Amino acid sequence: MSAIEPLQPVVRGLVGPDGALIEADSWLAELNARAGGRIGAALAVPQIAEVARLARKLETPISRGVIAADGDHDIDLWVRAEPGTDGVRLTLSGWRTRMPAVPLGNETARDADLVRAGADWLWETDAALHLTYVAVAAEAHDGRDVEALLGQPLTRLFAIDSETADDPPILRALALHERFDDQPAVVRASGRAVRLAAAPRFDRTGHFAGFLGSARLEDGDRRAAPGAFSGQLDRALRGPLATIIAHAEAIHAQLDGGLSETYVDYAGDIATAGRHLLGLVDDLVDLQAIERNDFHVAAEAIDLADLARRAAGLLQVRASDKKVRIDRPAAGESLPATGEFRRVLQILVNLIGNAVRYSPEGSVVWARAERVGDQAAVIVADQGKGIGAGDQARIFEKFARVDPDEPGGSGLGLYISRRLARAMGGDITVDSAPGQGARFTLTLPARE
Repeated sequence: MSAIEPLQPVVRGLVGPDGALIEADSWLAELNARAGGRIGAALAVPQIAEVARLARKLETPISRGVIAADGDHDIDLWVRAEPGTDGVRLTLSGWRTRMPAVPLGNETARDADLVRAGADWLWETDAALHLTYVAVAAEAHDGRDVEALLGQPLTRLFAIDSETADDPPILRALALHERFDDQPAVVRASGRAVRLAAAPRFDRTGHFAGFLGSARLEDGDRRAAPGAFSGQLDRALRGPLATIIAHAEAIHAQLDGGLSETYVDYAGDIATAGRHLLGLVDDLVDLQAIERNDFHVAAEAIDLADLARRAAGLLQVRASDKKVRIDRPAAGESLPATGEFRRVLQILVNLIGNAVRYSPEGSVVWARAERVGDQAAVIVADQGKGIGAGDQARIFEKFARVDPDEPGGSGLGLYISRRLARAMGGDITVDSAPGQGARFTLTLPARE
């Protein structure tokens, strides 16, 4: 028997408002029973119950990979929890029983570090080459939801070029359970050429347990990207920071069992610091990109109201943690405009995120979409302490912050956002007064 079993069918269940397991497919019902639970009582698998609890508390769908104990084995699975009027609907996918992996030895760890250093993509698989982890650098991102790739074959992400060599490196490595380098491939979603490399990993019995891998864009297939320094910084830091954040959040959520409150708080602080550093990496990469002479943005047909809803949804967890409500455009509301989808979403996440950050508990952040002459506008308003007239121009300067002693970002967000808006034929303006909150307005060319 292999150390990691093949992927199993999707499993579904329903958790009631009180945390009781109301409905469950047979696999979930049996797992719950082995953990001491039953239908009609509290869900007894703590890792799955925690995801359901968070979705119910935050009133937003949550997807998360978890590892749950089942007797002498661990169950590795992906949990999606979607709250509704009847409770929280669970969808469990990619689940498999696995032997615990041993820590990498010095030789294997060194191979893994060499493989993954400076990568555009990071990926991990099980022994059957199904993806268990995917991360992508900003300049290589093709807009795809990488979360949806988990549990899928590696070949769903990369098309392997097996015609350029009689003995493709990946096939030899899979047969011999060894490291491989320089495997030609293509990212399926974008058609961009990459080179794959990976180091093997093994379970406690010595059986092959999958690959720790990377992909690098071919030099001739890179889009206009930031300078060499920022590109290397992005690739070198993004993967490790993402791993730190994921593990810290798992500890903070106590997905693997109860911990001392002190350690739970430490984990929360680590995750927060990691997200801050990851945001700084994003800002530095964007800063160097927008200041290049060859920087340009796409002119795409976009819906500003839809983008405002998306940005608000991405910030819902942060707002709930601060007890701030985001009032977003209605579901059927539309505001056609012209701009680059990804960059406009980035601007709105920054504007709404700032509004949430500086809003007091119990307040509301409004995001309104409206037509103003030949411009389409999104207005983001908050109930914070406001910005004095003398600071309203300065906040758009590079590295500028009104109060450096307050928690906040790098001082680059508004500078980058305004540069992006103006590159798309629009602008960002502010209207505020001390004690009266702030109104930031993003304008872009309207589209009929």
